[in-house]
Amino acid sequence: MNITRENIDELNAVVKVDIAKEDYSQKVDKILKDYRKNANIPGFRKGHVPMGIVKKQYGKAVLVDEVNKMLQDALNKYLTEEKLDVLGNPLPKEQENFDWDQDNYSFEFELGLSPQFEVDFETKKPITHYKIVAGEEMIQNQIKHLQKQYGKLISKNVVEEGDVVAGTFKNEEEGIDSAISLPLEKLKGKKNLNKFVGAKVGDTISLKTKGLFEDDHQLIEFLKIDHDNAHDLDIDVDFTISEINKQELAELNQEFFDKLFGKDEVKSEDELKEKIKEDAAKQFTQQSDQQLLNDVTESLIENNTFELPKAFLQKWIQTVGEKPLTVDEAKEEYDKSEQGLRFQLIEGKLIQDNDLQVKFEDLKAFATARIKEQMAQFGQMDPSEKELDDIAARVLSNQEEVKRLSEQLLNEKLLAFYKENIKMKEKEVTYDDFVKEIYK
Repeated sequence: MNITRENIDELNAVVKVDIAKEDYSQKVDKILKDYRKNANIPGFRKGHVPMGIVKKQYGKAVLVDEVNKMLQDALNKYLTEEKLDVLGNPLPKEQENFDWDQDNYSFEFELGLSPQFEVDFETKKPITHYKIVAGEEMIQNQIKHLQKQYGKLISKNVVEEGDVVAGTFKNEEEGIDSAISLPLEKLKGKKNLNKFVGAKVGDTISLKTKGLFEDDHQLIEFLKIDHDNAHDLDIDVDFTISEINKQELAELNQEFFDKLFGKDEVKSEDELKEKIKEDAAKQFTQQSDQQLLNDVTESLIENNTFELPKAFLQKWIQTVGEKPLTVDEAKEEYDKSEQGLRFQLIEGKLIQDNDLQVKFEDLKAFATARIKEQMAQFGQMDPSEKELDDIAARVLSNQEEVKRLSEQLLNEKLLAFYKENIKMKEKEVTYDDFVKEIYK
């Protein structure tokens, strides 16, 4: 067997594999002899079928199968030994009038080669790293939410704005019979609210579902209907009041602070606001870091331009799906995936050049840290090392979990690398301003 390569240019090559009769004949003969031992052909005893008949019946199929196996093994070994970084898979070149009846064969494969480049970190302007904080409105809303959560309900006779009304939504035709507790602040529009104000226990209020709440998903919650039925639902429902309560907010005092954070951890409303702001900032970190990753990705793609074996990749895309694509379909698919491919190459080079690969020891430590965090949430603050090792071993025996944790760890490694090596500026914004700025 002989393998040669012709480099067409820096991004394209053709590999030629020559297979001679002596390369495959012994394997083919051995398989056919085994077939002869077990062949059941009418007119002959098992194991006594003439080899000529066996070759005539099975010879071509065995030959094709064995040559193709040898071909794939040889090609894979060659790419590994030559350290060729290829994109996609080798594509066999079509050969007119190919004849399996000859003794020696030649096969040619087109290769798309990965471009050689150095990653450029320089940016025209620093990348913004957002520090997302809770604004005053968000803090006040959170305080009010906590006051409601730890407050109490006071029974009433007549409905007023801000009350919580227990009752049942009904529509016999649609099979709706939902007993719920409805905070009136959830209703959309003054018209719907006014239907409740002044009502008493036992009163029935007629409502239209369209425009009843800000979000159609609240119809699912309060009417207990399927998701598919909630979208643009426009029917009449009756709500019969069974109970009226006023939500009395918990007082902002030391008892309230201690319930939230433990004894004397917070001693004033200002300290409460600061605590809420700190907790919110921790929750926003993930969104901030994800946005940084998105912005760095765009910057790296923009700053690192290199050629790709475009024609080869479009031809390869035609062949890799469940059904072949036309030339135009493959071109469209390539255009949609080109930026992603470019970033894969950039990211892959960063990982290789800066030793950011996920090693097993790193993955085990990462998984163990996550396990400790989860156990702490359930009150297990000091698990033994053996207990952690046993749980980590079970987690890492699951390939899906290994993949998920590996992706998380790699993202953390890349994020830390970017923060050290790419020029950026920190910008403090409220969550609302962050949403406006990013999604415009």
